[in-house]
Amino acid sequence: MKILVVGSGGREHAIIWKLKQSPKADKIYCAPGNGGISEIAQCVPISAMDIDKMVAFAKDEQMDLVVVAPDDPLAAGMVDALETAGIRALGPRKNAAIIEASKVFSKELMKKYGIPSAAYETFDDPDSAKAYVKEASYPLVVKADGLALGKGVLICKNVDEALDAVAAIMEDGKFGEAGRRIVVEEFMTGPEVSVLAFTDGKTIVPMVSSQDHKRAYDNDEGLNTGGMGTFSPSRVYTEEISKECMERIFIPTMEAMNKEGRPFKGILFFGLMLTASGPKVLEYNARFGDPETQVVLPRLKNDLLEIFEAIIDEKLDTLNIEWHDNAAVCVVMASGGYPENYVKGYEIKGLDIAGKQEDIIIFHAGTRKEGNTYYTNGGRVLGVTAVAENIEKAREKAYAAISHIDFKDAHYRRDIGIK
Repeated sequence: MKILVVGSGGREHAIIWKLKQSPKADKIYCAPGNGGISEIAQCVPISAMDIDKMVAFAKDEQMDLVVVAPDDPLAAGMVDALETAGIRALGPRKNAAIIEASKVFSKELMKKYGIPSAAYETFDDPDSAKAYVKEASYPLVVKADGLALGKGVLICKNVDEALDAVAAIMEDGKFGEAGRRIVVEEFMTGPEVSVLAFTDGKTIVPMVSSQDHKRAYDNDEGLNTGGMGTFSPSRVYTEEISKECMERIFIPTMEAMNKEGRPFKGILFFGLMLTASGPKVLEYNARFGDPETQVVLPRLKNDLLEIFEAIIDEKLDTLNIEWHDNAAVCVVMASGGYPENYVKGYEIKGLDIAGKQEDIIIFHAGTRKEGNTYYTNGGRVLGVTAVAENIEKAREKAYAAISHIDFKDAHYRRDIGIK
């Protein structure tokens, strides 16, 4: 089969790495890809948001499958356009991808169908939002309605911070169009867990749990990022909790989308908070998480391509999806200054030595390759993933591999996997 994967980050590298293990994967392309992806797939210089060019390329090259991995093209309707052109595509259609693309939509969906989540109010005018936060209890959470690269969520400890958040999002346009509306939410407490799930709209199969680290610095300090590292499995997500989530959150969400006439086929991501009153939904994503994918897929026993085909054909119930009884840790190496201002173009050294370490997979996120040399080309540069029998050993291996890698102003957290 000829497969095209849309995207350019560590998530896409992990998806291609896993797809390549399928005997049915003859040739894999990635648009636009990155330096590391170019080692295992043919990169095509088409923007992930250029729907017309992507569809034309997929048609001209007679792709058997297109995997749309990032949130933006899903929300813009790339899967719809591919299907209209007669091309098999993995990912939700536009009317289902709204579960991530609009936080207002997802909050209203949860409220309507009784899916546990934080209490909230929505606003489309800053003055009303400011009046509300002046009377609210703290801490609270202010979220941009639309897609903001995982950074559109601000936790406010007091009135001044909440007023600043409303002004930044709604008046200063910090997140552009994504901030035309906001959700103001109660602040929930408890451990966070990420659970991705395969779903064909009829069957939902959760993957192994993971835990993301969003803050830029150790001890969960600093600004929110796209994710500075992750580990799998979660230490707190028990069999009992997973059953409760299946009954109260996972199946009800799939069924709610069906009742709304928005059947969801693809990868549905549940960001969960395990509160004193039970698990609640923090957020939904309409695709594989990044960097959660980098620790979940290395633990999958099955052929990922077979799973993707079963999702498209609505035959997920025919598969027995299995996982290795091990653990994985991914530490993100980022450019100094990320998630704000950072410089690109620094040479990356030591990848060859680090990549030869046992049970280490280096997933490239923001890199480009010239000749045999890699250079930094983004905020998050590499995801160094280690697999071992438990989290402690995987963590040790990941940091040992990182010790061999060097680029100017490299920044990474030293506490991934300790939580």
